[in-house]
Amino acid sequence: MADLSLDHYRLLGRSGLRVSPLSLGTMTFGADWGWGADDGESRRIFDTYVDRGGNFVDTSVNYTDGSAERLLGSFLKDKRDRIVVATKFTMARDPENPNSGGNHRLNLLRSVETSLRQLDTDRIDLLYLHGWDFTTAPEEVMRGLDDLVRAGKVVYLGISNTPAWRVAQMQTLADLRGWSPLVALEIEYSLVERTVEHELIPMAAGLGLGVVPWSPLGGGILTGKYGTTDLAAAAGGGVPGSRKGVIASSGHLNERALAVAGAVREVADEIGVPASQVAIAWTLLNPAVASTIIGARTLRQAEDNLDALAVRLSEEQRARLDQASAPNLIFPHRFLARPMVHQLIFGKTTVHKGHQ
Repeated sequence: MADLSLDHYRLLGRSGLRVSPLSLGTMTFGADWGWGADDGESRRIFDTYVDRGGNFVDTSVNYTDGSAERLLGSFLKDKRDRIVVATKFTMARDPENPNSGGNHRLNLLRSVETSLRQLDTDRIDLLYLHGWDFTTAPEEVMRGLDDLVRAGKVVYLGISNTPAWRVAQMQTLADLRGWSPLVALEIEYSLVERTVEHELIPMAAGLGLGVVPWSPLGGGILTGKYGTTDLAAAAGGGVPGSRKGVIASSGHLNERALAVAGAVREVADEIGVPASQVAIAWTLLNPAVASTIIGARTLRQAEDNLDALAVRLSEEQRARLDQASAPNLIFPHRFLARPMVHQLIFGKTTVHKGHQ
């Protein structure tokens, strides 16, 4: 595997946009939610990332109630043209207003205008739909996004947390009608969340969307910070508002995940690096991945995560991690993988399947 560094850039999906293999997540910028980094520490994390050659920063209009975008905007002042800024719309900003959230055109426009103000910038380089709302027509979404691109307020489009079939439908609409296409797919992807390999990642590779994983550490589980005693706390509902409570509510804090974390720790001990670096390095081995999002509450955490670019996994170590975390097949993959079905389709011949 070729050496990796933040200034060895990758193309983002079907676009010509160059982005670093690790993206800096900013959900921890600001202490408004009770567990983030203060202004000074956020600035040190940002500066370290940029000084190492990083150019891809991920945020959202609602992160830390807007503080993340405001802080990022202040950090960007003399670096704006160097940094690819990705933000998101969908999530409600006023719990009493039903139109302050969702994917409809009204919220889209208001959210983008809010982000432009908070970031203090004239454009958003990459705008993600943050999550499918199951209410807005795909034509409304894609036409609204295209209008923003044509107006110069947004440059590229992405989508996150949406069923594969819906993403495929929206990408097809854009292609057929000459609207701006989606170029990025932001999804949860880690050694404890590999179900996206069934449909979402193959879809992204086929339709020209660069995959941008979030939570590569499985919410911290893959760092080894949780153990069997935490399972009881998770079963009891966790601590409301705490980071552990958030992880428990995700459903990832279970015996299987702890076993996967154990396999990660074994490989990390063999290499002599933190388990977090092994977990991040593993995501970058997938050819569909353009850039993995890392987040940190302290500069030390950020530096540890950035050092994952230097980790090299042997084929045997990767195979061990893959085996320990392998997701169960789902239909129709489970059915089509049967030898009998394979023979019914191909007879007794051997056919190279390629990348279809």
